[in-house]
Amino acid sequence: MSDIPPDSIPPDFTPPSSRPLDSAPTAAEAPPLFEGRWCSLPECVTELEAGTLPTGFKAGGVAAGIKPSGKLDFGAIVSTGAETTSAARFTVSSAPAAPVQVCRTRVDLSAIRAVIANSGNANAATGPVGRDNAFYMQGAGAMVAGVAEKNVAVASTGVIGVQLDTRALSKGASTLARELRAEGGMDFAAAIMTTDLWPKTASLRVVLPSGAVTLSAQAKGAGMIAPLHAPAAPHATLLCFIETDAKLSAATAADLLGAAVAQSFDRVTVDGQLSTNDSVFLIAGGESGVEVESGSPDAEIFQKALDALLLGLAIAIVRDGEGAGRIGRVTVTGGDTQLCEKTARAIADSPLVKTALNGGDPNWGRIMQAAGMAMATAQPEPIDITIEGVSVAGGGIQNRFDQDALNQAVSGPEVEYEVKIPGQGASATVYFSDLGHDYVTLNAEYTT
Repeated sequence: MSDIPPDSIPPDFTPPSSRPLDSAPTAAEAPPLFEGRWCSLPECVTELEAGTLPTGFKAGGVAAGIKPSGKLDFGAIVSTGAETTSAARFTVSSAPAAPVQVCRTRVDLSAIRAVIANSGNANAATGPVGRDNAFYMQGAGAMVAGVAEKNVAVASTGVIGVQLDTRALSKGASTLARELRAEGGMDFAAAIMTTDLWPKTASLRVVLPSGAVTLSAQAKGAGMIAPLHAPAAPHATLLCFIETDAKLSAATAADLLGAAVAQSFDRVTVDGQLSTNDSVFLIAGGESGVEVESGSPDAEIFQKALDALLLGLAIAIVRDGEGAGRIGRVTVTGGDTQLCEKTARAIADSPLVKTALNGGDPNWGRIMQAAGMAMATAQPEPIDITIEGVSVAGGGIQNRFDQDALNQAVSGPEVEYEVKIPGQGASATVYFSDLGHDYVTLNAEYTT
């Protein structure tokens, strides 16, 4: 272990206070998505007012009574474009929630016209009754949006193992149908929150060679976060809804979404826990008239914008990790991609590394331990560790460095870790939150 003293918490650092399960956040409380050190907007992209929807979309959120608090808990996003296309990804959990099952079996994932979502109840581990309730919710969404049921996707988040109240769904749908509007993006973002401290949403104007388009998204997530997406499949209680007025074929939408998710939601962890409900949707209404074809200059720029949008939201989810005070980024380089990935995740999910991050303690010994555990060769391996640009270990042995300077370097809200394992040519990066008292408090009381 390192000889770094544990008492290195900066005097001006204040950990987050315990949050209620139903806070009342506003857009003004949300930290900037694209002003951090790890995510910025590419050229030809400008940020619009939060909650802005692309042309041809409307959204809304209402209080249906699913949450006992009476806060917003039921929402929808609808595309009015006649040639709307879409793509989606869902959890790889072997215990998928009822909404995920419904989306996979009863929804045309290439032509989603509407998504209806609730918070306060995950509708997971609810059996045949839960599936029937998800079918009911899909039907309610079809009524709200005025489209066929096969074009309505459903999503839920909240407590597992409790049946949805269909009376609340019916009441909420009647109200929601009257509340949908082009300015309803922020209400929808608020309606999908559970333990989130603020609504996670952003809108971008993207200038392509063929013309300008709008790209927007709303996401939720703070705990049960460690996403890994596959085609028609993620990993965390993470919901994300993406809209654009660009014209995309279903195949192009799937390609763009898959590439963006791989570099964003698949790169984050809060607690290493795979959710039953993860869902990510990309809906292209086409109302701008700007067509984006695979392999074109338009697609290249659009992909960069989508990558930045999802990465910004992914980092926001980590930053809002339940009880989080600091976030970290670990990059592992070496000769084997799979081993780099395994090692990066072992470090990011280590409770020892995460608690050290919480305390502002650059304890490199904990990083060495996690890396060695992941590699598990039973032979000494040369592992190099750098923290905030300071080389703290080389070949598995501590280097000389200025301890006071390093303590100061890790006292900020973001900490960078670099780990070198044998070989070269491969790398993996994971963004992660720290682990503090509030995480335990919140999750110990989650259902009570």
